[in-house]
Amino acid sequence: MSRSTAETAARVPEATEDSSLSDTQVSGTPRRRLLLLLVVAALAVAGAGSYGLSAFLQERASHEAASTVKVVLATSLPGEPFVMFRNTAPGQGYGQAATVALADPSGERALSGQACDRVYASKELVSCLRTINGIPTKYEAETYDASLRRLDSWTLGGIPSRTRLSGDSSLIATTVFVAGHSYASAGFSTETVIRGRDGTAHGNLEEFALISDGTRIKASDRNIWGVTFVPGAPTGFYATASSQGHIWLVRGDLAARTLTVLASGVECPSISPDGTRIAFKKSTTGTLVGHRNIAVLELASGTQTVLAEERDIDDQLEWLDNSTVVYGVPRDDAGQDSDVWAVSAEAGAAPRLFIEHAWSPAVVR
Repeated sequence: MSRSTAETAARVPEATEDSSLSDTQVSGTPRRRLLLLLVVAALAVAGAGSYGLSAFLQERASHEAASTVKVVLATSLPGEPFVMFRNTAPGQGYGQAATVALADPSGERALSGQACDRVYASKELVSCLRTINGIPTKYEAETYDASLRRLDSWTLGGIPSRTRLSGDSSLIATTVFVAGHSYASAGFSTETVIRGRDGTAHGNLEEFALISDGTRIKASDRNIWGVTFVPGAPTGFYATASSQGHIWLVRGDLAARTLTVLASGVECPSISPDGTRIAFKKSTTGTLVGHRNIAVLELASGTQTVLAEERDIDDQLEWLDNSTVVYGVPRDDAGQDSDVWAVSAEAGAAPRLFIEHAWSPAVVR
């Protein structure tokens, strides 16, 4: 054997050993990377959980703190005329349905003990739409009697948006966002249902026949929202219908299951107590896109009056009386706080603050 051959032979085991070590190192690298990834993921989950718990505890502590307004706990609805609304004052009772005397809207507010995202009331019934946080998040509607005892509850198909009661408290309308969270957003979808107080289901209003100038509109992108019941008409109501970006005021008939177009550009109608006028949100563009002013429609003449409120309004209006409307406006300095304002239904009248720290008003005479 030559010297070079012997040297080569002598080096073979050494080379084989080095190769074996290299394979171990290569195979160990992905294991270490996987272990590192698992550690990072665990730390991220723990951090998110810690942040979530901290945020939850902070929110609970803020809601358990003393309220910034004078509150008492209610045991029933007031016997005198009142306003029910969602209390947005920081501290105890935040988010609960509350009432104040109609004669003293800035006075002491009575907390119902029931959290509601949207609320409406009559002398004998309360409709409350709420979000139940959890995994998954759930949404439900509940009704309460004059003694604030729960009468009924049912599951909602999405984020609470609107609720109204008929004058005799026999009908309950609810609107939720099945997709989206704004009527001006692209791709939003609503579900509006009218239900009897006795549990009778009248169905999703999108299933009703939508008729314009005697012709049925069969577009699949229809959305219906913002029901207001006609005084003295057991099966009559008004609502908003939209399709292809257009908005219409429709007159609904529960018995005939029809929605008849009356006017365009009318959103979230609210009929006056005497049934002669409709207050609504009027888009500056006449479509779903654009700034919303407050306007009033005279049903007999078709005359529209735009009111002096210059802020963009996203609440369904409510009538304080036959000549004044009230509505919620978010505060610029606080994302979760809002106030209820009032404005005369006459042109040029200046808005005035009606109830501080409030949203979703219902006037009960």
